[in-house]
Amino acid sequence: MTSTSSIWDDVVGQPGAVAQLRAAAERGPVHAYLFAGPAGSTKLQAARAFAATIITGAEDADSRDARLILRGEHPDVHEFRRVGPSITAEQAETIIHSASLSPTEGAKKVMVLEEFHLLQPAAAVRLLKTIEEPPDSTTFMILADFVPSDLVTISSRCARIDFRTIGPDVVAARLVAEGIGPAEAMAAARASHGDLDRARVLATDPALSERRAAFAGAPHRLDGTGTVAMRTAAELLEMIDTAAAPLAERQAVEVAELDERIKAYGERGSGKKQLDERHKRELRRHRTDELRSGLAAMAGTYRDTAVNGGTTDVEACAGAVHRIHQAIETLDRNPNEKLLLESLLWSLPDAQGT
Repeated sequence: MTSTSSIWDDVVGQPGAVAQLRAAAERGPVHAYLFAGPAGSTKLQAARAFAATIITGAEDADSRDARLILRGEHPDVHEFRRVGPSITAEQAETIIHSASLSPTEGAKKVMVLEEFHLLQPAAAVRLLKTIEEPPDSTTFMILADFVPSDLVTISSRCARIDFRTIGPDVVAARLVAEGIGPAEAMAAARASHGDLDRARVLATDPALSERRAAFAGAPHRLDGTGTVAMRTAAELLEMIDTAAAPLAERQAVEVAELDERIKAYGERGSGKKQLDERHKRELRRHRTDELRSGLAAMAGTYRDTAVNGGTTDVEACAGAVHRIHQAIETLDRNPNEKLLLESLLWSLPDAQGT
């Protein structure tokens, strides 16, 4: 007897959110939902699963419609992602136009808006009425890592589903189930800070500990000069470039699989463009996550120096930690990683000399 896979199988560590969405599907969906929670908490997988219940009325992941939805390729499930550092008013107009169109194949359509926390205020103004009062056939699913103050109005018009950070034990268990060794799985889980997608990349990354040590050791190399700051930044960014190799390998496999489907069924509706765009986003996100994780390790060095009595200037260490966290907060909106890192390192004191 063979078991049927469920559309919820890829929603990891979110029993509360899944229960809420299943109950919503039974009642019938409302006009808009806000999925709020940290990056890597499988919000997109949950949105696709919920979309599958709306489109198919079932939880079977093996139907034709469900397979397309779960791959992000169904014509009646539109996934929108930012182009550039934020979602602009121009992109908002594209979303509004798409929402106004009738479904292509069935009676229902789903609009999935990713990284909504990066929506520009002008775009929020334009989208508000459409999200409040979409066509009867359309359901919005808004995905956000957090809700900024200028998006509170839109978020209040949505049914909110909260996603929590996935615990390291849960992440590690998932990686082990996918064939990763227990020790490697737990190391990747801890380094990923609850981001399952990132954990999958880190699990096949032999240089993970070396990169963490390089970032943590950077404060001991700084001497207040631009020369050392730029050299250190270049070395750290080169390590991040090298770290993208496992992700590039995984993407190459996905491209090969898609090429096989195109050979069999043709390119029309294959999702080739969407796959190319997703791969670019994944690489960008990988770099951002690497920097965020590395900078957190760097901040830890200053914090440990202050706490353990390694300096007489605790205030300088506290200032360094503050500047590092400011840099972390701007990563999503600052595409110039090189300039950001050079400027930050130049502003930081030598952890041993503070």
